[in-house]
Amino acid sequence: MVPVTKRYRGTGRNRTTMATFLLVHGAWHSGRSWDRVVPLLEAAGHRVLAPSLTGYGDKAHLLGPEVGLGTHVDDVTGLIEAEDLRDVVLVGHSYAGMVISGVVNRVPNRIAHLVFLDAMVPEDGETAVDVLPVTQHLVDAAVDGWRVPPMPEQPPPLGLFGVTDPDDVAWLRAMLSDQPVRCLQEPVRPGDPAARGVPRTHIHCVGSRPAGITRRPVPAGERVRDLPTGHDCMITMPAELTELLREAA
Repeated sequence: MVPVTKRYRGTGRNRTTMATFLLVHGAWHSGRSWDRVVPLLEAAGHRVLAPSLTGYGDKAHLLGPEVGLGTHVDDVTGLIEAEDLRDVVLVGHSYAGMVISGVVNRVPNRIAHLVFLDAMVPEDGETAVDVLPVTQHLVDAAVDGWRVPPMPEQPPPLGLFGVTDPDDVAWLRAMLSDQPVRCLQEPVRPGDPAARGVPRTHIHCVGSRPAGITRRPVPAGERVRDLPTGHDCMITMPAELTELLREAA
C-alpha cells in the first residue's frame, strides 16, 4: 500500500496519510450508487464514507415534504462533525453539487478538496432551479405538490441516468426514491468566506446528455476532467472515476 503525501494548507508541513473521501449521491439515488467505487478507494488505503441522505436508501422512510436542501446539508455536515472528519475530499454527484456547496460554507476548514461530479455548481443564494432552469418543469409536475418521481428510462444511449446495461438498470432502479421539491427550491446559504479557498475539481461526463442540460463555464484555475460515459459514471466507469478521485486526494 503506497501512502498519499498531503500538505496541510497554510503550514508548509507535509504528512503521510490516507485521504478521507465523503461521497454524496445525487437526486433520487442512495449511498448504494457508490458501491463499485467504495471498494476501489478502500483497496488503495483510503477511508470512504458514502451515506444515504434523508429520504433515500436506509433513510427512505424519512421522505416528506419538509425535506429540502437544508436537510441534506445538515446530514453531511452532521456526519463530518460527528466523525470528527478533517481534510475531507468531499464529492457531490449531480444535485449533490448543491449539497457540498452548502457544506463547505459551513465547515470549510474540514474540507481539503471539493469534487463536482457531473454536478450542479451554484453560487451562494442560488437554488437548483437557478442553476439548471429545466428542473422547473419537475417542480411544476410534482406529485401531491411535493414529490418528484425519478426520471424515466430513455432509449440508448441515454438509458436511465446514462446507464444502459439491463442488469445495471434493474439494480439502479431498485434504489431510486422520489425527490422532494424543496431540494430544488431552497438556496445555498452563504457562510464562511474561507469556503472560496478550498480547491475544486469538476468531473464532466461527456457521453450521452439529455436535451436542456447545460453546464456553466468552469472558473479559471479549477481543475476539469472528462469521462466518456453517461451521467451515473460511478456505475458505468467506476475504475476510471476512482483514478480521477484519487487525483484530488
